[in-house]
Amino acid sequence: MDQRDGMNYAPKGKPNPVVKKGEFVFAAIGLDHGHIRGMTNGLLEAGATLKWVYDPDPKKAESFRKAYEATGVRVAEREEQVLDDPEVQLVAAACVTSERAALGIRVMKSGKDYFVDKAPLTTLEQLETVKQAIRETGKKYMVSYSERLQSESAVYAGGLIQKGAIGKVIQVLGMGPHRLNAPSRPDWFFRKKYYGGILCDIGSHQIEQFLYYTGAGDATVVNSEIGNYNHPEYPELDDFGDATLVGDNGAMGYFRVDWFTPDGLSSWGDGRTFILGTEGYIELRKNVNVAEEKTGNHVFLVDKEGEHYINATGKTGFPYFGQLILDCIHRTENAMTQEHALKAAELSVKAQMLARKVR
Repeated sequence: MDQRDGMNYAPKGKPNPVVKKGEFVFAAIGLDHGHIRGMTNGLLEAGATLKWVYDPDPKKAESFRKAYEATGVRVAEREEQVLDDPEVQLVAAACVTSERAALGIRVMKSGKDYFVDKAPLTTLEQLETVKQAIRETGKKYMVSYSERLQSESAVYAGGLIQKGAIGKVIQVLGMGPHRLNAPSRPDWFFRKKYYGGILCDIGSHQIEQFLYYTGAGDATVVNSEIGNYNHPEYPELDDFGDATLVGDNGAMGYFRVDWFTPDGLSSWGDGRTFILGTEGYIELRKNVNVAEEKTGNHVFLVDKEGEHYINATGKTGFPYFGQLILDCIHRTENAMTQEHALKAAELSVKAQMLARKVR
């Protein structure tokens, strides 16, 4: 796995199966973004069984099959072959962003739960059709917000906050820079109607974390900006974006996302999160500690007792995936509530829609 390649970054956690082999079967459809492999890794580590893969491009499907050959995964000839299989309980997807809602609706109407890469949709109209399908089918439309769910530092910070380590969270400040590596990106990535814009896309990670760490159920987008500062050859690309939010519980949030990771950085992005509480604060250096350590998962905690450093690698794993599987089986909402998953998506779309173009 190339730590410098964000589009194909597929983190691996530690095996922690919650089901026996064959007890929970899933398939992968839509391989346009490399995040599908990180999602697949998480489900396999939690004990799920991978049966099918399908993509309209046979080369993508075959590459995926080879990567997971040990699972016995088979390439489907068409989407319906997967959706009509009664053994499949969940479909994981990372197709073109603007097509994710339509695929999810087909999946849910076929009687299966849906697990999709962020951003899960690109318009408010898609959001309403997704909500309607959820009501009609009773199925799940879950989202892989991997910058929290597949970061042990982020998971560890959530545990600290739940234990009251920094009191009540007042503000979350997030920085989510990414390496563009434009030659490796498909054409759709640079066309706004397909990728949704930077705040809808990678901004969704930051908004989800704001809601999660503050406990806010909703928020107002107070201000947002987008710009194309240095990529005139891609006129529809937002290479910078930021936003300010206020939660319904009074918590404040600010985040910045961009495509300006320099070539010299050992990681695809120097992702950082600062969480301020009434009794302390936490800083996360998720992917790298610049000029010190090329590994990630650094947690810095300052509280009433003093200054603390924790390397969270190996401490938590990625519990979301096991919780998701059990939620699908028992129809519970322990991994993430449906309301939370879609609220983060809604606010991401609104931040993009309201954004002032500054460049």
